[in-house]
Amino acid sequence: MSASGSDELHEIRQGLRMAHPPDPEELAQEKAYLNSLQGKSLGARIRGYGRFVGPGYLQSAMTLGGGTAAASLFAGAAFGYRLLWVAPLAMLMGIWMLSAVSHQTLSTGQRPYQAMAHFAGKPFALAWALGALLSSIIWHFPQYSLASAVLVDMGDVFGLPGLSPFAMGLVVLVWAVALSMLYGSSPALVRWYERLLKYMVWGIVFAFGAVVAKTGIINWGELGRGFLPLPLPGDHNAGTENAVAAVTVILSGLSAAVGVNMLFLYPYTLLARGWGREHRGLARFDLLTGMFLPYALATCLMILATANTLHANGEFSGTGLRPVEAARILGEVLGPTYGRVLFNFGILGMALSSITLQMLCAGFVCMELFGFEVGSRKYRLATLLPVPGFLGSILWADIAVWIAVPTNIVCGFLLPAAYFGFIKLQGNRDYLGEDFPRGGRGRLWLVGMVGITLFLTAFLAWYAVSKGPGYLEKLF
Repeated sequence: MSASGSDELHEIRQGLRMAHPPDPEELAQEKAYLNSLQGKSLGARIRGYGRFVGPGYLQSAMTLGGGTAAASLFAGAAFGYRLLWVAPLAMLMGIWMLSAVSHQTLSTGQRPYQAMAHFAGKPFALAWALGALLSSIIWHFPQYSLASAVLVDMGDVFGLPGLSPFAMGLVVLVWAVALSMLYGSSPALVRWYERLLKYMVWGIVFAFGAVVAKTGIINWGELGRGFLPLPLPGDHNAGTENAVAAVTVILSGLSAAVGVNMLFLYPYTLLARGWGREHRGLARFDLLTGMFLPYALATCLMILATANTLHANGEFSGTGLRPVEAARILGEVLGPTYGRVLFNFGILGMALSSITLQMLCAGFVCMELFGFEVGSRKYRLATLLPVPGFLGSILWADIAVWIAVPTNIVCGFLLPAAYFGFIKLQGNRDYLGEDFPRGGRGRLWLVGMVGITLFLTAFLAWYAVSKGPGYLEKLF
């Protein structure tokens, strides 16, 4: 092997460079405990794994943002219970891919960007990294727009009228910068950060669960049919200016569940915690309980809440719906004060959690592209790259919730290249060595990854072609 090739492999096999790495003694005890769980009953393993969950909740917090809120809101408001199947299916597809990412990362201990560049090709790695950075920046604009809008409405509720979106955007910016700076400061702060986001995720679930508990289920038969993909509903208000196309909401929901920036952030949060081979079972448990369960609950509850109110009472205004309108209509269910605040809290929690994690993703991308240490001053400055999205609170202050739906789809186009890169890694024996998935299970895993990627790519391509020239302008 040439000297340059040897240097490249050394760079790949180097661990994550952290200014404040996990404590080796604590990590050794954690690994020993996880090893002791092998061979025990399912209940014992679940109780044991529950002590260490964390990275999955980061993914939940990131995906439960403005994009998910918008996709769920329009799914319920326009189509009632008919699109309940979208979010769980989208998340199951995402977990199938992320379980492969965790297997690769924890089996090899190699930094995924460097591994993808070497074993799958630098174009795939670069497309993945730049796509993650670009989507994090793009997504900041609608997140700030939604967050500032609901803060202004909460001000009205509490007798503070006239709050400006600019001022509320500043409040969100200060919170986001302060919180994102915690990550990498110390292992204890990493755990605290993950714990805080866990509480935010379950707070979102509670907010929309309270609305559903108050309204109840209008029709249990329709609820059951809502988890069946076919037949698709027709467009809402077809032929009008504010028409909502079912296929657009479906594609938006599929794109919102797992974004390319989530895909980048996930394996690096595993490495930042010092996880290794012993954590592979824990990682799968973490994805199911920390990512799938709260995401599926939050999205389905939001669809039910908006179906029981906006859809049922006929007050849904289509693509022109604004956050304040949705808050006021839902507020009528739980009271003009409590209901509005609860709905606004749910939307605010979704936006705040996503904003901070998009900043975190930007830091990890620049770490790989420029060799920064996690927690270093350069890394912290890199987390500020998406901050111009703060202008969304001003530039998009009067734009409806719908803006998040096409943003989902645009960012969805950045995902397939990264998926193809991980497919190449999953099928590379030189990369995975003795951990290469073999037998029927290994083939099923790889075939599933290929099928998911081809499905998403074909759906996006068909959608773009069906819209014709200038489809982005039509979408927005």
